[in-house]
Parts: sequence; structure tokens; C-alpha cells
Amino acid sequence: MANIGMKFNPQKFHRNQIRFHIILIILSIFMALPIVFIINNAFKPFTELFAYPPRFFVKKPTLENFRLLFNFSAESGIPASRYLFNSIIVTVSVILLTLLISSCAAFALSKLEFKGKVTFNKINTLALMFVPVAVAIPRFLIIVNIGIFNTYLAHIIPLLAMPIGIFLLKQFIDQLPDELLEAAKIDGAGKWKIYFRIVLPLIKPPLVTVAILTFQASWANVEGSNIFVDREALRTLPFYMNTLVSGSGNIVAGAGMSAVAALIMFVPNLVLFIILQNKVMDSMAHTGIKN
Repeated sequence: MANIGMKFNPQKFHRNQIRFHIILIILSIFMALPIVFIINNAFKPFTELFAYPPRFFVKKPTLENFRLLFNFSAESGIPASRYLFNSIIVTVSVILLTLLISSCAAFALSKLEFKGKVTFNKINTLALMFVPVAVAIPRFLIIVNIGIFNTYLAHIIPLLAMPIGIFLLKQFIDQLPDELLEAAKIDGAGKWKIYFRIVLPLIKPPLVTVAILTFQASWANVEGSNIFVDREALRTLPFYMNTLVSGSGNIVAGAGMSAVAALIMFVPNLVLFIILQNKVMDSMAHTGIKN
């Protein structure tokens, strides 16, 4: 058995790994193609953007699309920096609040005993089936009735309910030994102390994963600006980027600016994932595994 383990998982490079490296390299190239396309598309002149057949790689890179985007932003009534500020405020608030709410809910559903626990677990599982557009009207009615229409809260509150985050964290907390928590109770620790001092430090990998998922959902969200807000000064960067083609009045210039906008919206997701990828892989490797 030891020889088999060394063959498939040697501590140093082994010739048996070559075939796995070849497969992984091919898959990596295939999965990297969309990223390469987004980057190339942003630097294409309009002749290449509208070329037929379409070209994957840019032949004559230019910064003209970036110049058009900045000029259009400067000429508009509200600068792009305002939309960016709104997106940052909303995204940071959503991430922090979602991590707190999801981790608290996951801890309660995993380790605490209370009436209706099984029902709440089923409700959270069923909620995974619903996409945001399916609940857009109920959300709108609730936001109007509680009086947060045209506020930052209209962007933030609808994104705080994250069933996948609760599910992921609960699966990870389920693996924590009950004996550890019981020992903390014997030492006089209450539920909140156990949550902050024991549970949170042990679930950092899934917390990072939930943070990335929350960032992606919030950073690219246009639902709030389209439905829950009609004041231009409260709208976010994704909404602004999505209106470039129609707002510019020029299809050619709009296509170039949209390519740049797609790159700007994509880069933060890529950078965040590269920085935190180890934590993400760790959480995916352990979630659902029972000790």
C-alpha cells in the first residue's frame, strides 16, 4: 500500500505524473481561453471588434476603447467614480453582513437544538432552487413597504439571504467534533463565545469561499439599480457599465467601451480568486466529508 501511495502521490516529481500534468495543462489552457478573450477584446480596435469571422486574438492592440470610456464618463452628468463608490459601499457591506448572518445561521442549524430546526434546514435547501429573477416582485414589494426604496439598503438587504453560503458553512461546521464544543461549555463558555472563539477560527476556508461568492454576486448585481433604485446617484458600477452601448449613441464606440467595461468588471474577481484560491480549494476538499 505504501508503494501505491508513493506512486500516485510522490513527494517529488515522478515520471508517472507526466500524463496527469499533460491532462491538467490541456484543461488549464481550455479554461483560460475566456480570460484571454476578455483581455484581448478590450484592446481591439473597432475594425477587429466587428471583423468577420471574429478574431480571438488582437492583432493591433490599442487604448482607444479606454480613452472613449473615460471621455464618456467625464461628459456624463454623474462621473463613473460615483458609481464605483456606490459599488464599493454596497459590496463591502454585503460581504461583511452576509458572513455574519450566514455563519450564525449555519452554527445554529448545525450545533444548536431548537424547535423547527429541521424545517429551517429544509427551507434553506429548497431556497437553493430559486434564482433572483423568480423573487424579484416579492422583493420589490417588501422593499417598498418597509420604506427603503431609493436607499443603499435597497441594494444591500436583498443580497443578504444567501442559501448556498449557509449550506456550505453548515456542512463544514457539521464536521467539528461535538466534544470540542461540550468542553468549552464545561469551561463556562456561552453560545456566543463558542461561536466567536472556537467555531469562526475553524471555518476560515469556507468563510473565504462564501466571501468570494458574495463578492461575485454583489459586484456584478444590476437588479438593485434596475428595480429597487431610480435615483441615478445611488446606482452601481455594473448598471453604468451595462448602459454604455445605448448611452453612448454610437454602436461602434459602445462596443469598444463595453469590452473595456467587461474587463474592468472581471479583473477584481480574478485577482480576488488568485489571492484566496488556497482557502477555496481547502474548503471544497473538506466540505461534506464526515469524520
